[in-house]
Amino acid sequence: MKAIAFDTPGSPEVLQMVDIPAPTIQKDTELLVRLRAAGVNPIDTKLRQRGTLKQDKTPHILGCDGAGVVEAVGAGVQLFQVGDEVYFCNGGLGGPTGTYTELVVIDEKFVARKPSSISFAEAAAAPLVLITAWESLYDRGRLQTGQKALIYAGAGGVGHVAIQLAKLQGADVCTTVSSEEKANFVTELGADLPIIYKNKDVVDEVLGWTQGQGVDLAFDTVGDETFYQSFPCVRIYGDVVTILEPNPALGNLKIARLRNLRISLELMLTPMLEGLVEEQIQQAKILEQCSRWIDNSLLKIHVGQTFPLEEAVAAHKLLESGSMTGKIVLGIDS
Repeated sequence: MKAIAFDTPGSPEVLQMVDIPAPTIQKDTELLVRLRAAGVNPIDTKLRQRGTLKQDKTPHILGCDGAGVVEAVGAGVQLFQVGDEVYFCNGGLGGPTGTYTELVVIDEKFVARKPSSISFAEAAAAPLVLITAWESLYDRGRLQTGQKALIYAGAGGVGHVAIQLAKLQGADVCTTVSSEEKANFVTELGADLPIIYKNKDVVDEVLGWTQGQGVDLAFDTVGDETFYQSFPCVRIYGDVVTILEPNPALGNLKIARLRNLRISLELMLTPMLEGLVEEQIQQAKILEQCSRWIDNSLLKIHVGQTFPLEEAVAAHKLLESGSMTGKIVLGIDS
């Protein structure tokens, strides 16, 4: 089968189309899925640049997000049958287990039914960002009805679904964007206050919106200075959740300590990295709930651009250029 893979970390050009043996079902509870699309995420570009997290096997096939059709099932599979459309976030951290390929084998416990109302490309764009936003807002940040949230980079992959999940929880949302066009985009998603950070001071805008109190929760999807900038935006005893590793060279925790902020670090890949089965099952349940919301027109997934699988290099270059609205997806014809 065809796959996009690499052996040595480096620039996007290290990604090459290769022919590798198709995977086969090894356990009774596994599915063989023929992929129709794969999501492209920042973790993919980081692993390509720095090296994968599981380096014992090559070639390395990137891609955690996938959507496709069940082609075969193990003898013990109970939840799915041949022909079912599914989506998931699994694999892609090293070795020949990613979704930049035609076929994957995955345990049924880690798979969710694809929303029937959207395309394979939209479904493949969704899992990692949905789980990240869900865990950040609901689990780490404990966002409640009637609270106010600040979501950084609201037009991005994680940000655009985080706005919608926050609104579904009954919260008010302000969000940062870089242009008037993106401000209109996030407003259509439900954001109450878009802040064009190039034109306005984010802290001043947030404090004005909250009558000087600050938001209940700040969700940082940008990192670096933005993480530290969020502290004065949050009310005393409020929450800050970040999906990036804080860089101590760019700031300090003094304001956070003075305001008694609770700081949480979110990495939705932890269950995969640590082999935590129950937590991976819970993530699949998150996708099942999101499927229902999507099919009831309560949640939208925005695909900014789709590339054919063989143009993965171009997809990585676009993602690394920044300023994407929504997600990038690889379409797979097989």
